[in-house]
Amino acid sequence: MAGGKLTPRQAMINMMYLVLTALLALQVSNSVLDKFIFIDQSLQHSYKLMMDANDRQIGGIKMVVEKNGNRPEDVAVLKAAEEVKKLTKELETYIGDVREEIVKRTGGRTEDGKLVGAKDYDKQMAYTLGPEGSKSGEAYTMKRKIEEYIANLERIAASVKMAKDTTVLKLDPMTLDAKDMPEFAKDQDQRNKDWAYLNFDHTPTVACMAVISQIQNEIAQREQKTIEYLASKIGAKDIKFDRVFAVVSPRSRIVAAGTEYEAEMFIAASSSGIVPRMTSSVGPVKVEDGKGKIKFIASGSNYDADGNERKQWTGSITISTAFGDTTFQVKEEYIVAKPVIQVQAAAVSALYLNCGNELNIQVPALGSAYDPKFTADGAEVIQGAKKGVITVVPNKAEVAISVYSSGNLLGVEKFKVKKIPDPTAIARNGNKEIDLKNGVSLAQIPRSINILMKPDASFAEFLPKDARYKATEWEITLARGKRAISTKKVTSDEVNITDMAAQAKEGDRFVIEIKSVKRMNFKNAVEDVKSFNNPIINIPIN
Repeated sequence: MAGGKLTPRQAMINMMYLVLTALLALQVSNSVLDKFIFIDQSLQHSYKLMMDANDRQIGGIKMVVEKNGNRPEDVAVLKAAEEVKKLTKELETYIGDVREEIVKRTGGRTEDGKLVGAKDYDKQMAYTLGPEGSKSGEAYTMKRKIEEYIANLERIAASVKMAKDTTVLKLDPMTLDAKDMPEFAKDQDQRNKDWAYLNFDHTPTVACMAVISQIQNEIAQREQKTIEYLASKIGAKDIKFDRVFAVVSPRSRIVAAGTEYEAEMFIAASSSGIVPRMTSSVGPVKVEDGKGKIKFIASGSNYDADGNERKQWTGSITISTAFGDTTFQVKEEYIVAKPVIQVQAAAVSALYLNCGNELNIQVPALGSAYDPKFTADGAEVIQGAKKGVITVVPNKAEVAISVYSSGNLLGVEKFKVKKIPDPTAIARNGNKEIDLKNGVSLAQIPRSINILMKPDASFAEFLPKDARYKATEWEITLARGKRAISTKKVTSDEVNITDMAAQAKEGDRFVIEIKSVKRMNFKNAVEDVKSFNNPIINIPIN
């Protein structure tokens, strides 16, 4: 168990706490309870002094760790101490909030800082204990948080335990019920109370302040014991050695172009108190915990038939000894593998001119390190929402897309570009296509005819957002022999031909000529279909 004898101040605090608890049990007069204002102030002063001392001790641990060269095991102790302080501050904030909530619920404070509800206990009990027998008040939440805090401190202390270390930090509990406390175990009035009732049952607000201050002091005491325990572990792994040799530990000897090459360069069996100086031919070396961290972007240009290129880097490790500096040289080979670029699309073999061709370009060898950027010759490139997904809008007969990752060129993918196939004009009666071979009977001439611009099936399948056509200008003529009986110019999808049907005779025909067609592309922009060859549609009348 860490920690030693209680200081005179702590012994006095504990005695005041016992007196407080005993007086509360006796239901003393309000004039006596008012004296707990001074007890609360004394406890708060003691709490601040102890927390300041704990902070200074953590600062001392940090200084020793840095002085010893930031050895891994010492750094772990420092991080554990900082985690203890973080947990303490979280609990400190919570208990402070509970303290202020009690003050708020009992009327707050006067302008000169006095408690309005100093003698009130009903409102604070409703908050801290909840309805009688429910155990739903805030004191029960506080009990749980304190128990979790102590368990976490013991866990943190155990995390820095060294090999063959038999010491264990065991902190005294803070939330004992009356039956578990020698002071109240035989007291008929108190022994059946749990921790929450023992501290907050019929306790006036002014006494609650002193109770909470004592709880805070006990928390500071346990933080202190934990930090003292952790401080005793600094330097526990100091060792001596009489042999040194250089070691290089690469994460992988085969690395794809565009990914980071990583290796550790260090002195095996070296003292953790030694901070070596390291250099390499591939860039600066970051020394952490006695190990050199090497990172650089691998690149290749002269791949063999298998898509690999052998390379090497060199480095040096210098340590200071009693006889002067000693330098070790290292050399390490690695292999750069040519990355495979995978392109997924509706039609990879070719792209369509002036259309939004969506491509998914991935380099599996890079994994999470893949950070793609794309440029194109002969096309506009629009970046998609997902990594590697782009929309390519060709404006030339061939497109070359350059694939980069983290600024490094991985390769160039080339694509042929197809012209957009023209749509087919279809005359319909409603949604039914008119049979051009057999025509329509004189008695069943439709009341209206509409034109559907049907896109090429393959094009519509690959790029449906670019395959939206509309006949915006067309003519329909009732013809008899070589003579036009009636003609209508149409600027919509559909035209009413009831009046023309009234003039029709057997042997006549309807002649439809498409004058203008427009296409809506993937950007919802409308453009003329200039390549459309204005076909003629003849509908015989039988």
